[in-house]
Amino acid sequence: MWTQVAFWACAVAAVATGVAVFRVDSMARATFALLASFVFAAGTLLLLNLAYLGILVVLMMIMEMVVMVVFMIMYMMNPAGLMPMTMVHNQKGSLAISGAVFAALAAGIFLVPWPASARPRPADPTRALGEALMGSKMLVMMVLGLCLFATMVATVVLATHRGRYDRYGDRLDAKRPDDPVRGGLNR
Repeated sequence: MWTQVAFWACAVAAVATGVAVFRVDSMARATFALLASFVFAAGTLLLLNLAYLGILVVLMMIMEMVVMVVFMIMYMMNPAGLMPMTMVHNQKGSLAISGAVFAALAAGIFLVPWPASARPRPADPTRALGEALMGSKMLVMMVLGLCLFATMVATVVLATHRGRYDRYGDRLDAKRPDDPVRGGLNR
């Protein structure tokens, strides 16, 4: 009973945070909402006893979001994508395209004759899939993923010795930024 409640809670939270991606007003907030959506989706996979796929989703999406944050900090003009901006462009066109794609995919579910296999299913399909994809290297890939994640976090921490709170104060209410080097747009 509790697994069903947790499953539906994760499913609803995944959809809600997915919608939040398009409702928030900055790239950084959208990135974290997208990360939360994928983590909740991975939670549903874990509750379905698909541990390999659930962990894979968590590791891949955390890595992807960290890479996105690294590029936001390095290349965006505003501080790490925190300035307000619209996250939806060409609303009518994108709604029409996404509606058509959804209708085509939903029709495909019912119209395509799905193949049936004569072979019996393996006792643990998740393990069989993991072994088919990675073989004996699964543990190595998981450790490598964690090492890459730690490297990216350390890179961001070392690259940003000052944050937005250092420039404009804890409440972001300073009239002028407190920059160590004079110049720029606000001086």
